[in-house]
Amino acid sequence: MTTQQTSSLLAGLAVMVLLARVLGALARRFGQPSVIGEVIAGIALGPTLFHGVVSDALFPSATRPLLSALAAVGVAVFMFIVGLEWDAALIRGSGAIAPCVSICSILLPFGLGTLLGLHLASAHSHGNRTPFILFMGIAMSITAFPVLARILTDRRMSRTPLGVLALACAAIDDVLAWSLLAAVVAISGSAGPDQWRILLAVPFLLAMLFLVRPLLRRAVERRETPRLTPSLIAFLLAGLLLSGATTEWLGLHYIFGAFLFGVVLPRSGAEQLRTDVHERLGQLSGTLLLPVFFLVAGLQVDLSGVDAAGIGDLGLIMLVAVGGKFLGAFAAARANRMPPRQSAALATLMNTRGLTELIVLNVGLQLGFLDKELYALMVVMAVVTTAMAGPLLTWVLGRNTGDGGKYSSIHRLPATRTSSSGVVSAGQ
Repeated sequence: MTTQQTSSLLAGLAVMVLLARVLGALARRFGQPSVIGEVIAGIALGPTLFHGVVSDALFPSATRPLLSALAAVGVAVFMFIVGLEWDAALIRGSGAIAPCVSICSILLPFGLGTLLGLHLASAHSHGNRTPFILFMGIAMSITAFPVLARILTDRRMSRTPLGVLALACAAIDDVLAWSLLAAVVAISGSAGPDQWRILLAVPFLLAMLFLVRPLLRRAVERRETPRLTPSLIAFLLAGLLLSGATTEWLGLHYIFGAFLFGVVLPRSGAEQLRTDVHERLGQLSGTLLLPVFFLVAGLQVDLSGVDAAGIGDLGLIMLVAVGGKFLGAFAAARANRMPPRQSAALATLMNTRGLTELIVLNVGLQLGFLDKELYALMVVMAVVTTAMAGPLLTWVLGRNTGDGGKYSSIHRLPATRTSSSGVVSAGQ
C-alpha cells in the first residue's frame, strides 16, 4: 500500500467508527438497538447517497479488500461470542413450548420464503435456482438472538417467564437456521472441485463436541483463577480463527466454525471467564470491527436506482418476512394455550433480525445466491423488522415501568420455568 492509500484507509475507518458510534447512540435515544444506527451509518457511506462520491473518496478501490478482511475478522469474533452465550439451559428450562414455537416460526416463513424465491428467481437468480430458492427461505426465517436479548434487557424482561421463553425460542431458532444455511451452502457446490471436503464436516463436528470440549473443560477446571489473561485471549482468538478456517476449508463458511468454537467452551465454572471475554473481545469487535462490517455491507447497498418493481418486491419481502414469522410463532404459542397478548408479544420478539440477518445476507451475496439489487432490498427488510420490534412490543404489552406492575400478570406462562443461567448482553 502507498502512503496515500494507508492514510485514506485509516481516515476512512476513523470516520466510520465515529459515525457508527454517534448514530448508534442516537438510535438508542429513540428506543432502538444500536445496530439500527450502525447499519444506517454503513449505508450512508455507501453508493446510495451522492452516487458513491463519499465512499469513493474515503475508501478507494485499492483499500476495499483490506476492509473486507477486517470485516471477516469482526464477524468471526461476533459469531464466537454468540456461540459462547448460547446456553442449552435456556431450552431445558422452557418446557415443550419453546421447541414448538421455534419450529413453527422456522417452517412457515421458510415455506413462504421458498415460494417467494420461486417468484423472484426469474429476475434475481443468475445460476442454479435451487440454492437461491432455499436461501430465500432461510433468510425469511432468521431471529437475532443478541438483539432480542438486548430488547429484553432494556425493558427489564430478561428474567421474566416471557423473556426466558423468547430467549429459548431464539436459541433454538439460531441452531436450526445455521444448520439449514450450512446445508444450503454445502449443496450449492460453492467449494468447486473440492466439494468432497464437505464429508469431513461431520467428523469435525464430533471432534469439537467430544474431544475439544472435554479438553477445554479440564483446562478451565485446572486454572486457579478463571480470569481472562493475555495468554488466554491469544488462545481463544487462535481457536476461533482456526475453527473458522477449518469450516471455510471444508466448503462451508467461517462463521460456522467461529460459532461452534464458542458453543464448545465450558459453561459451568467459567462464568467470570465468559463475562471477561464478552467485555474485552466484545468491545473491540463492537467498536471497530463490526462497524467495518456495516461499512462493507453498506458499500453493496445501492437504493438510488430502486424503481416501482423494486418497491413491489420489497413489499412482498416484508409481507413474507413479517407475516410468516409472526403467524408461525403466534399459532404455535396459542396451540400451547398461551393467552393472545403473550402470544402476540412472543411472535413480535421472534421477528427481530438485526446483525444476524445481515451476516446471513452477506453469505448469500458472497456465494452468489443474491444479486446486489435483491441484497439491498433484503438489508432494508432486516433494518425495518428490527426497528419495528420494540414499538410493537410496547403496543402489545404496554410500557414497562420497572416495578413489574404491568408485567406481573401477563408474564405468567403455562408449563414454563425461569432458567437461572442468565442471558446474553450483546447489543447487536
